[in-house]
Amino acid sequence: AAVGAFSLREVLDAFRGCVTERREVLLEPYLSGWWGLIRFLQSLGAVFGFISKDAVAKVQIMERHRRGEQGQHYESLQSMVEFELSRGPGELRGRPDSGCRTVLRLHRALLWLQLFLEGLRTGHRDSRTSTICTDSYNASLAKHHPWVVRKAATLAFCALPSRDAFLEVMNVGPPEQAVDMLGEAIPYIQSVYGITQELFAQHSLLDLP
Repeated sequence: AAVGAFSLREVLDAFRGCVTERREVLLEPYLSGWWGLIRFLQSLGAVFGFISKDAVAKVQIMERHRRGEQGQHYESLQSMVEFELSRGPGELRGRPDSGCRTVLRLHRALLWLQLFLEGLRTGHRDSRTSTICTDSYNASLAKHHPWVVRKAATLAFCALPSRDAFLEVMNVGPPEQAVDMLGEAIPYIQSVYGITQELFAQHSLLDLP
């Protein structure tokens, strides 16, 4: 599903449709939003290969859960957590492909992307994207990565294109328009991130191995 050009509009629409009135996070739009973000990572070239490959694998695991015979339990993050916890802690810790563990990995990467996009939005024309990206990474994903990966990532970030080139990749017209749309999209991503963080904290799932 992750073919084609990145469109920020698509990410905006997906994350906007993610949260119900009852503050449930629906998995279908969440995964669509992720396919959009994966296209964003892929459009930046090999630099983000190691993160986008991992995200693709995780999104595919979640799609399998969604389509599997227990699919009805994977409608929202809340129903997924309730279902997987009901099967006992051993099941959750013992299964590398459990929904909770898989979403936790995506959730950590989402924070990095959210911080990075926010940094791009608030930056100046001459802001260094490598610095924005490194700061976002250090504030989020880095603490979950081994030193070797951190080293490789930080090196790779040095090769990032300019801020304007990034804004162009968003496929929504001139940089000002991309900045406006980021301003619209980021709060929806933050809201999904915040609700997930709260849900996982409440059930002590933030450190699942």
